[in-house]
Amino acid sequence: QVQLVESGGGLVQAGGSLRLSCAASGRTNSVYAMGWFRQAPGKEREFVAAIRWIVTMKYYQDSVKGRSTISRDKAKNTVYLEMNGLKPEDTGVYYCAAALGGPVTSDSAYAYWGQGTQVTVSS
Repeated sequence: QVQLVESGGGLVQAGGSLRLSCAASGRTNSVYAMGWFRQAPGKEREFVAAIRWIVTMKYYQDSVKGRSTISRDKAKNTVYLEMNGLKPEDTGVYYCAAALGGPVTSDSAYAYWGQGTQVTVSS
């Protein structure tokens, strides 16, 4: 089992920045990749960004590419998502997830999920 705890969400004005954190515990040596997903009210959950755990490869959704950076601190078993130039359409609940394998841009690859953290961007 892998436990995930997100933090760092909040209310921010358009154009502002946030850094989300996700602390992993438990059987982290089995983790293949960590990802961030978000879900806006009335919409399906969507992929935001992912990072592979051993080989530092990063993946981004097109709408956040260039505005966001995913990174990880292996010593702390923590993944970060820094978002800049936030837009109202970035509003949603952001979930951290851990994958044991598979296509890291698909939520079907993720076996463990955090409880989510709310991000609200006001216009």
